[in-house]
Amino acid sequence: MNFDKWRHYIRARLFELLGNHEGALAEYHEAFRIDPGFRWAANALAWRHASAERYTEAIRYFDEVLKLKAGDAVAHYNLGFVYAKNHQPREAIAHFRSAVDLRSGLDLAWYGMGLAHATLSEHCEAMAAFDKAARLQPMSAPAWYQLGMACHHAHEGDRLHQVIHHLNRFDPRMAKRLILETGSTDLAYLVRDLVV
Repeated sequence: MNFDKWRHYIRARLFELLGNHEGALAEYHEAFRIDPGFRWAANALAWRHASAERYTEAIRYFDEVLKLKAGDAVAHYNLGFVYAKNHQPREAIAHFRSAVDLRSGLDLAWYGMGLAHATLSEHCEAMAAFDKAARLQPMSAPAWYQLGMACHHAHEGDRLHQVIHHLNRFDPRMAKRLILETGSTDLAYLVRDLVV
């Protein structure tokens, strides 16, 4: 067993706890240099770069994670997330799709896919992705809200009304926001007395 890589990795974790992010980054780099097959170090490097909004570097290291463990749904989700943050929605969609193909219950990947499709004004695709996310997390107000917005942009008025009614059951404030932003004034009676 290579103890040097672990020594650097554990030192990096300690630096993280102390708030010394650049020191942690240097130690993660050293651990990965010592053992280029050390997936934990590659993953930590990717997250440290993503946290610092160095998305190109984060993408590079998440790619390394996938090379080291092909078929990792979470790694595909993470890569999709970083591509989305880097304003590359097509690449984000591809990795979110890979994530849900590997693990269909990964609600955050469906949600991320919906946001990426919405960014590209692909509202029907966004609607389908948000619908899956909302069904996987039925009490997720953001998922239901985004589903409602996608329905609005896709001119699916009946489905929008269903979403508003559902959302109003557990988050009336978000339902009111959706009503106001979509101009669904016929449903204003649901939240008339609500102060936001």
